[in-house]
Amino acid sequence: MADVAFRSAETDTQPVPDPASDPGLLDQENAERDALAGLLRVLDLAPHPDEEADTFVGESQPQPWGRVFGGQVLAQALAAAQRTVVPERPVHSMHGYFLRAGDSGEPITFAVERLRDGRSFSARRVQALQFGRPILSMIASFQSAADGLDHQVPMPDVPAPESLPTLTDRYAGLDTVDARYWTRQRPMDLRHVEPPIYLEADPERRPRQAVWMRAVGRLPDDRALHAAVLAYASDYSLLEPVLRAHGRAWSERGLKAASLDHAMWWHRVGRADEWLLYVQESPSAQGVRGLGIGRLYSRDGVLVASVAQEGMLRVPS
Repeated sequence: MADVAFRSAETDTQPVPDPASDPGLLDQENAERDALAGLLRVLDLAPHPDEEADTFVGESQPQPWGRVFGGQVLAQALAAAQRTVVPERPVHSMHGYFLRAGDSGEPITFAVERLRDGRSFSARRVQALQFGRPILSMIASFQSAADGLDHQVPMPDVPAPESLPTLTDRYAGLDTVDARYWTRQRPMDLRHVEPPIYLEADPERRPRQAVWMRAVGRLPDDRALHAAVLAYASDYSLLEPVLRAHGRAWSERGLKAASLDHAMWWHRVGRADEWLLYVQESPSAQGVRGLGIGRLYSRDGVLVASVAQEGMLRVPS
């Protein structure tokens, strides 16, 4: 999450590369390749060096102020759970709580507990640990394929992603600290249908938005990997409708935000390297908490996943 100076007391919500290695010095193709390779590297967990059963270790994406991006640890926890379930039983849901800020300079241990393996469903609990303490606690459920009732809410009609500017295009010519922060190369291409609220608030104060997104390069044909990348990307912008509804922007001095929990349901097969429309809304905000709800559609209108997240949002008085 980001605060006034884009430093967080909790978990960063907008991952960016280490400023010591500025991808702006590289050409666009190399920058995209490096960003995507970095994401795949952190998702490629290693067995625990002490050979503890169902325990894995992962690194973090470098962050300018040292806080682990919440979407990263979510995706890694899912990847750890996937290692203990047969591929024929893909994930259909996960529910996680962010408990502490993570240190992006230290490895993360993922301890998986096999809660149940039934005829159709499997359940796993994952604890993401640093310095012996949990930074994330998550339960995921997996299901074998089955026939049953089938319906979905239709995808809204929005402009095509190719008609929308990239963040770099939107902020071309701006050389402020804030603009450089938000336009650094990421492993996902994000294109807002409504004007983004990174630098300026939305004057319409609407509690909803839509964002096209996809990985910046081709991913392997691995369903489990695509599910993990979707979990990663689902944490990018889900609290923005809360801020948008109240005329707030990420760049507002004194704003502090942190993800509290995150739930995701995979309904149908989708690829993270093809355009997905992330339709988001906030039904409620109260106290210092705001709720974001999202639906992920493939470009041809298939509802791939649903997401919910509550976040802490402290705004300056």
